[in-house]
Amino acid sequence: MPKPKRLLTLLRQAPNLIKEKKLGDFALLKADALGANANPEVEAQLEPLVGYHPELNIDALLNLPKDTLGQTYARYMKDNQLQAFNISPELEAIARRNTFALRYAVTHDFFHVLLDFDTSYAGEMGVLAFATAQGYSKSQQLALKLATVLYPILAPGQRAEIQANKKRGWELGEQVDCLLAYRFEAHLQEPLHQVRSRLGLPLSETFSTD
Repeated sequence: MPKPKRLLTLLRQAPNLIKEKKLGDFALLKADALGANANPEVEAQLEPLVGYHPELNIDALLNLPKDTLGQTYARYMKDNQLQAFNISPELEAIARRNTFALRYAVTHDFFHVLLDFDTSYAGEMGVLAFATAQGYSKSQQLALKLATVLYPILAPGQRAEIQANKKRGWELGEQVDCLLAYRFEAHLQEPLHQVRSRLGLPLSETFSTD
């Protein structure tokens, strides 16, 4: 359920956060203000990750060996003109209070890379369906229903892909353990195919640099 006081704080801070490109801070505050909370089973799995959000430097990660998790993630971010969602020290209390909001914000693009979904509406549908099938939060169930109606309207040319990605994302979500509890940042130097294999995800060459 949305938190009125936190929403007001978000509205006051949003212009400066966007201007200063502190998108990680914005994403965390937005999720926290909207009352994003994990289901109890997921919250228990996230307990070891309380306050865990190592800073991600895209330029540095690009220098990692080819097709490692970190280099592939960084190239994905560069190719799509995206920024890593880092969290400022002044928001540490919120980051520790709401581990679900923190981890879902800062790891969202790792999901895209590992699940092989792009940044289109169809790609976002795939990630959302995966997260919903994993049972992270009740709020995502509603979000999936809304996306199922709205995304084909917003991107009619992607209608078939949206439905296909919803199905694939859901199936993947049911097959693997809680991906949100994985410390992606601790495995940046490992080959992407090795990380996928460990997590029980299908291998893909979509993000290969060949």
